[in-house]
Amino acid sequence: MKTVPLFLAILLLSPGTHAQNRVQPELFDVPDIRSSWDDLTQGLSSKDDWLKRRVVLKQRYLDLLRDQHKPEKPALDLIVHEDVVVENLYRRQLISYAVESKERAHAYLGIPLQLTGKAPAIVALHGTYQYGKKQAAGLIDNPDKAYLDHLCRRGFVVIAPEHFVSGHRIPAEGPYETGAFYKKHPEWTAVGKFTYEHSIAIDVLQSLEQVDGERIGALGHSLGGHGTFFLAAYDERIKAAACNCAAAFFRHNPTVEAWSRDRWYVYFKPIREGLMKGEMPPIDFHEIISLIAPRAFLDVSALNDGHGPTQKQRLLMLMKIMEVYELNDAPQNFGFYVHGRGHSVAHESRQLIYGWMDTHLKPAEATQTRLVVPAPELPISSEAK
Repeated sequence: MKTVPLFLAILLLSPGTHAQNRVQPELFDVPDIRSSWDDLTQGLSSKDDWLKRRVVLKQRYLDLLRDQHKPEKPALDLIVHEDVVVENLYRRQLISYAVESKERAHAYLGIPLQLTGKAPAIVALHGTYQYGKKQAAGLIDNPDKAYLDHLCRRGFVVIAPEHFVSGHRIPAEGPYETGAFYKKHPEWTAVGKFTYEHSIAIDVLQSLEQVDGERIGALGHSLGGHGTFFLAAYDERIKAAACNCAAAFFRHNPTVEAWSRDRWYVYFKPIREGLMKGEMPPIDFHEIISLIAPRAFLDVSALNDGHGPTQKQRLLMLMKIMEVYELNDAPQNFGFYVHGRGHSVAHESRQLIYGWMDTHLKPAEATQTRLVVPAPELPISSEAK
């Protein structure tokens, strides 16, 4: 058996050896990244091109929601049920307001006490939790999700509405059961219902003398995460949005049927027949999120939150959405952060989301940095000399 000289063995095993044998130009070429999400901007070369396509996509989105079947909006008839002051920092109220004839939504409303003028406001959407608005207020469960408490301490007015099948309106069949809803509204969708109600929560904020109605944002986790971009795409009064760990889209999703399942929480009942035949809806999430442009949108997600290949597709989708923001001359209003903490709202995610709201809803001086002003030089005493 022949032996290989030590120096030759090192060369053979060196990771750089193979790279040195490559054709050099390949190392410097930057190939285009192609994906199925390219249909978002295919054929577009200008902002005007996008605005024409946006009209078509907005109508497809409203059709997906079955928005034409929503009920007539009633007067708010706002009622305050509880009123407490939290640590002398903000006032927290349990309120209710009309969303349909003979149907009221409940929410927690937080108003900072030391406001010096009209404040920015946030619609904070909870995830799939039975007592979601209590969670968002920091009264129960995971304090990482106490958005109302966190944001009121940062100077925001916050409304945390309950999802329509939770809290005060849990159906007889149990939390998040949508059967009774579809009996009452067979042509509408659950997503249309909660998006419409969250839009009414904006009405509540704009009715308050403490709120600057032109500086309203939305954020949420999980169910509240996709609820956030559904709302921002639906209602242009949302000027900044941030979603955390939202669900996957229609394409490249092995569990796509869950968007129109035949039990429990049914998001889009009318599309089930098509999905069972392998037919995708005429609009997907990259197109829905793009309706938010040029307003600010941040997506926070985890590569290890669910099906790995699908989550990687999310990154390709987000890169394509950036092209829409570039067409709108607003790339600074779009961003995404990807981590490995699973389905969570960890510290760094919260800080990024809250900082996003500070940047896009507060005056520029609120986030402005400053140089250190040097102290004046003191005269040297005679003793020191």
